[in-house]
Amino acid sequence: MQRGSSSDTTDVQVDGPAHFDWTYTRDRPRLARLYEAAKRDQWNATDAIPWNIDVDPMNPEVPLLPDRYVPLHNHPAYQRLSEPEKNEQRRAMMAWLLSQFLHGEQGALIATSKIVMTVPDADSKFYAATQVMDEARHVEAFSRLLHDKVGLAYPITGGLRTLLEQGLSDSRWDMTYLTMQILIEGLALAAFQRNRDVSGDPLVQAVHAYVMQDEARHVAFGRLALRDYYPQL
Repeated sequence: MQRGSSSDTTDVQVDGPAHFDWTYTRDRPRLARLYEAAKRDQWNATDAIPWNIDVDPMNPEVPLLPDRYVPLHNHPAYQRLSEPEKNEQRRAMMAWLLSQFLHGEQGALIATSKIVMTVPDADSKFYAATQVMDEARHVEAFSRLLHDKVGLAYPITGGLRTLLEQGLSDSRWDMTYLTMQILIEGLALAAFQRNRDVSGDPLVQAVHAYVMQDEARHVAFGRLALRDYYPQL
C-alpha cells in the first residue's frame, strides 16, 4: 500500500515552559506504583502480536466488522449489494476506524512528550516517560495493521484534528493532560473495547487487546495527576 508523501504533515505550535524540579522529590506514592506497573507491563509489538495471521477483508466467514456497524446497512441500496461489495464496505468502515485510532495515538505520543516537559512533579514525569514509549508502540501496531494488513487508510477527521491541536497548543500543562488523558484516552478505551469485541478477525482482536492493557493505565494516570487541580476527578 502506498504511504502518504512528505507533504502530508501538520505543524502545531506547542507552547509551555519546560519545567525542571531540581529536588527530585518522590512524594506521590500512587503515581509511583503506576510507574512501576508501566515498567513491568511493557510489551514488544514486533514479537507479542501474531503478525503471521493474514487479514482477509473479503472473507465473510471472518468479517472485519458485522453489517450493523456499517452506517447505511439498513438502506435498500446497501441491501442490494453483492456479498463482495458488502465485504468492501465493511473493510472501508474498519479502515476508517483504525485510521482515526492511529491518528489519535500519534497525537497521544506528541502530547505525552509535552507532558514530560511541562508537568511540575517528578513522579508524573517518570510515569509520562513510560507512556511516551506506550504511545510509540501503539502507533507502530496500528500503522502496521492498517497499512500492511487491511491495505486502506483515511485522513484524520476535522473534529479529532481540532481537539489534538487545541490540547497541544494550550500553554497550560493541565489542559494537555485534560485533553489527552481524560477526554481522548477515556473515549479511546471504550472504542478499542468495542472494536475488539465486534470484529471477527483474530489479528484485529489481538492488536486491540494489547493496546487496551496500556490504555486503562493511561486514564488512571490522568486522574491521579490532575486530582490536586480538579478535586472532582
